[in-house]
Amino acid sequence: MRNVLIVDDEPNVLCSFEKAICQRREDIQITTADNGVGAIAAFERSVPDAVILNACLPDMSGLDVFKHFHHAGPAVPVIVVTAHASTDLAIEATKQGAFDFLVKPVDIEHLRSVIDRSLQHSERADPSGTFSVEGSKQPVEGMIGQSPAMQSVYKSIGRVAPENVTVLILGESGTGKELVATEIFRHSQRRSRPFLVINCAALSETLLESELFGHEKGAFTGADARHEGKFERAHGGTLFLDELGDMNLATQAKVLRVLQDGKFERVGGSQTIATDVRLVCATNHDLEQQIKQGLFRQDLLYRLNGFTIPLPPLRERSEDLPLLIEHFLNRSNRKFARQVTKIAPAAMQQLLDYSWPGNIRELQSVMQFTVLHSIGDTLTVDSLPDLLPPNQRRRDEAAEGEPNVETGQGREVEATERTTATSSGPSGHLPDVADRVHELIAANEPNVFRNIIDDTEQVVIHEVLKHFHGNQVQASRALGISRTTLRGKILRE
Repeated sequence: MRNVLIVDDEPNVLCSFEKAICQRREDIQITTADNGVGAIAAFERSVPDAVILNACLPDMSGLDVFKHFHHAGPAVPVIVVTAHASTDLAIEATKQGAFDFLVKPVDIEHLRSVIDRSLQHSERADPSGTFSVEGSKQPVEGMIGQSPAMQSVYKSIGRVAPENVTVLILGESGTGKELVATEIFRHSQRRSRPFLVINCAALSETLLESELFGHEKGAFTGADARHEGKFERAHGGTLFLDELGDMNLATQAKVLRVLQDGKFERVGGSQTIATDVRLVCATNHDLEQQIKQGLFRQDLLYRLNGFTIPLPPLRERSEDLPLLIEHFLNRSNRKFARQVTKIAPAAMQQLLDYSWPGNIRELQSVMQFTVLHSIGDTLTVDSLPDLLPPNQRRRDEAAEGEPNVETGQGREVEATERTTATSSGPSGHLPDVADRVHELIAANEPNVFRNIIDDTEQVVIHEVLKHFHGNQVQASRALGISRTTLRGKILRE
């Protein structure tokens, strides 16, 4: 049995909430309290699986009660209810970690849906089998990974870093090319000298040339003073040119001259300046293909190809994912002052199964998102963003496709069968829309648009579920919605 604690000072609300929940689910036991002190005592006697908490109680603030709950059971989802739709209250409740925020009068179907989600969250946050994160670790600097692919990268860095040669780093966007460049610099003979970085794709052609080579006063509109470029300022050190493949041909010619002769002129100037700079370059483009398209100079590639380091995408070093997930989770905890120290098995599996097209940069962003959206100390699938679409996952479809795995209830199966067996028309297809509109108008139906949308949605879900023989995972993929959203629509039918 699942235990839900309802806290409200109005007896009719306690009664209606309890009746609404128990009518739908027989596996829930309700505990009630009509004040803050009683609620805290009930919570401490037996930690519930979910809580419905009124924000305004006679003896203390509901948010103060919530703080007690959160301290005693940080993983317990708390649904805050209020009679006043206050923006500040909603923000504060969410900020403190409330699972959801509802405004009275509460729609009963919506309440049931939120309770179902909260109990699913409670199941997923069960500490048994969770991946624990060692939050006491010191922040890691540099690169992370123990896979053979990354070991090869480390060896390449070790071989080339002490040598005064140009290095070309190749890899998809977000794979950490700048980190490789930084490590080369840190282990080089020039580590005590300047290390400057410029992104060639982030600047216009004119501005890029000025940033690289500098300009004289009056060289162009807005050039009010002499400006030293990166090649001049990095003298004796290292210059990292990121996204080199986005550099125009004219600027490429000037970079080639620096590589050959170590000399250049500022924009608008005639004085030749000598510089001693080690160049480390990176690109996510196929430079050979760009040469064929006339977008990149072949002679420049010859000069850059002295030593090449290919960087593997994250999907080719999946054994490093647990380490990276732990690292970015700890970093996000420090950044946002959170304590998310465990990852539920289903959430961890989803993170491991995703193909990560955005590589390390995407993983870092996702971990920040999940920490901000986590309730309590456990990261669950509810915390994961929608940018982990089912059609991007590599999980065995058959294993994931059981409609009833997560809830342990028969409701979804029954609802799925009901949806695949019924529709708005006798043949299972929506009647002609125009005829249906006229029919609703003739019946003086005030919500024609809503009815048409509902009818259409019902038929679409019916046909897709029918096509996939009731498999919700496959159906949600085809519909382009999450399985949770599909489940909610089925249960509302």
